Amino acid sequence: MTTSTNGGQTPAGVMPPPQSQPQFRVLAQYTKDFSFENPNAPQSVSGQPQQPSISIQINVNPKQLSNTDFEVELKLEGKAEYNNTILFAFDLTYAGVFHLQGIPQDSIGPLIMIECPRMLFPFAREIIAAAVVSGGFPPLLLDPVDFVGLYQQKLAQAQQPQPPAQA
Repeated sequence: MTTSTNGGQTPAGVMPPPQSQPQFRVLAQYTKDFSFENPNAPQSVSGQPQQPSISIQINVNPKQLSNTDFEVELKLEGKAEYNNTILFAFDLTYAGVFHLQGIPQDSIGPLIMIECPRMLFPFAREIIAAAVVSGGFPPLLLDPVDFVGLYQQKLAQAQQPQPPAQA
């Protein structure tokens, strides 16, 4: 017994070939914007007796470019301070274009908000580390980021009821 397919016969018991496999790949990655400031040089690069206070903010901003392509921006902002004096500050937007095809709709959000920035982070980390060293400071090696936690935090914030707008 045979079954009819689009233009041919398939023998009984043989499954037709699967439709296109899910695809996920990086099309490009690049520095979109970068700034490093050393506002108090040369005083700031003289040996500091104590460890400076370092603060870092990380955000992920996706943008759909087409049905299958997405730009994902990884934005890292940070500064080092000692005695209320800024030693250095940086602002990096590192981005990538990702091709997603045949991915279930409920998997696209986590893929874009977790896996894409996870792939971009090592490159952004290296750019910041090199800039800090070039600025005359000891290397700043950023700890790995929990992008799953960031994604869950964003989902929780989106689900919170918004206060009514006042007229």
